[in-house]
Amino acid sequence: MKRIAIFGSPGSGKSTLARQLSVRTGIPAIHLDKFYFNSGWEITSSEAFETAMHTATMADYWITDGNYLTESTVTGRIQRADTLILLECPRLVCMWRVIRRVIRYYGQSRPDLTDGCPERFDWAFLLFVWNHPPKLDRTRQLLKSLSGEKTILILRNKREVTQFLKTEQPKPLLS
Repeated sequence: MKRIAIFGSPGSGKSTLARQLSVRTGIPAIHLDKFYFNSGWEITSSEAFETAMHTATMADYWITDGNYLTESTVTGRIQRADTLILLECPRLVCMWRVIRRVIRYYGQSRPDLTDGCPERFDWAFLLFVWNHPPKLDRTRQLLKSLSGEKTILILRNKREVTQFLKTEQPKPLLS
């Protein structure tokens, strides 16, 4: 595992898994939301976002978290990754985690976001989270189509993520 792309619903644990893998391997975690959102929750232009993602994924080692499936195809993120992980947590678990995250970071920027993007309660975002699982079908199908070329992992709950972290035993690649 040198180049890992993590996908999943908001609240599925993408950023947490990226951080955990980064600590265990020394591979830098790249939170794609930092490229997508500017201060004040302003969305980066498509061109700037794709350029930032492309530049980040040209390195020899990286762990990215974030969906951005179209941009990931255009920029080569999926093609360059050797390991693709899809987190398919139950909808209610994702909702709970997002609400817990809002409570924990309310009024502050989370570590996986750009400074100036304070956490807030947003009904539209909660609706997006609730409606997100069916949107993962496209990601799941793309990942399954690449199963002969790459390591594909679909992890459905915290137990499977924990088991993956225990059994994979990644060795530090960077110092």
